[in-house]
Amino acid sequence: MANVVVVGSQWGDEGKGKIVDWLSERADVVVRFQGGHNAGHTLVIDGKVYKLSLLPSGIVRPGKLSILGNGVVIDPWALAAEIEKLRGEGVEISRKNLRIAENATLILPLHRELDAMREAAAGAGQIGTTKRGIGPAYEDKVGRRAIRVMDLQNLATLKPKLERILTHHNALRRGLGEAEVAMSELYDQLTEVQPDILPFVDSAWALMEKVQREGKRILFEGAQGFLLDNDHGTYPFVTSSNTVAAQAATGTGIGPSALNYVLGITKAYTTRVGAGPFPTEQENEDGRLLGERGHEFGTVTGRQRRCGWFDAVLVRQAIKTSGITGIALTKLDILDGFDTLKICIKYRLDGQDIDYLPASEGAQSRVEAVYETMEGWSQSTAGARTWNELPAQAVKYIRHVEELIECPVALLSTSPERDDTILVIERLGDEI
Repeated sequence: MANVVVVGSQWGDEGKGKIVDWLSERADVVVRFQGGHNAGHTLVIDGKVYKLSLLPSGIVRPGKLSILGNGVVIDPWALAAEIEKLRGEGVEISRKNLRIAENATLILPLHRELDAMREAAAGAGQIGTTKRGIGPAYEDKVGRRAIRVMDLQNLATLKPKLERILTHHNALRRGLGEAEVAMSELYDQLTEVQPDILPFVDSAWALMEKVQREGKRILFEGAQGFLLDNDHGTYPFVTSSNTVAAQAATGTGIGPSALNYVLGITKAYTTRVGAGPFPTEQENEDGRLLGERGHEFGTVTGRQRRCGWFDAVLVRQAIKTSGITGIALTKLDILDGFDTLKICIKYRLDGQDIDYLPASEGAQSRVEAVYETMEGWSQSTAGARTWNELPAQAVKYIRHVEELIECPVALLSTSPERDDTILVIERLGDEI
């Protein structure tokens, strides 16, 4: 039985929530391995909508163990609020089904504040962060001054660590003309939230090794998407963590040999939130229709997403970089009714054709999409659950996408409902 890694192959918002939920029914353990509460998943189960930001999607399914790995940055107040919200919706959450890595980094109020201050000071140069403190928390992690989950277990040793982090942050705040943070205030805040977090703390790497030894099926859940990867994405308009599949090992403390199948969640068109290059963006009626039909608003931020045609160049690059085994093609039904559809097959940069996205920020802003036009379909694909229910032209579109990205479509999603999913490759079904 394979362990499956789920990653986004575009700029996030590809529909990972539904696919992870579909897969989590077949898994024993669901683990988040990077990001924070800047990511969002919307799950629709039996007509009931759940909106998750930090908790793994398996949390809404009885009998599943959910783990927040060491690669995740955790806002303890946001986590406590999310747990309370889900409990109010009838979801049982206890140590029995939720564990938090003791070596995960905490997001503090000063991280959120610094995030907002920097964006405000950047003016036209804003990156477009969610202002939830994700980036500053990761900075403190690599700067070796972070407060980690384990630090809440012994408050007697917390104050010297707070002094160290405040030495750095208060200098930044003075430079930005902001008031300093008092250590006593931050200490009291952490003391207050401590009881909400401690019941779930565990040695996640040891727990992962144990469940693997027991032969349990592990689902690794990524946030955001490949193009927001801190190394491989559209830098600097990226998130602050690695979003590629390899991070599933680093962010949980399990060896890479445990990652058996990588599923890349891929939207049938392309969207992104915030600033940065977007070669296939359609600032016209087509873009408006895609956004309107696809309800393209962020789960966490509510921000409207930019919309454009499918970009085979970017998805192919994601497949090569993340070692994606197969893709789950989502939101195919949003393309219903278009007379013609466009697919980006290559770029033109300074008069030359290229088949990849260059790493340079300047070059990324100058690339022009070169399109291939395909005939659309008038029949509805919404709710289709078998291959035979799809219009012939929709099948042709899917097959051509496979050729262009050099990777098979393993799953096909035709609505937000979990069961409106077509298993295209039986091998995936056997593995999970």
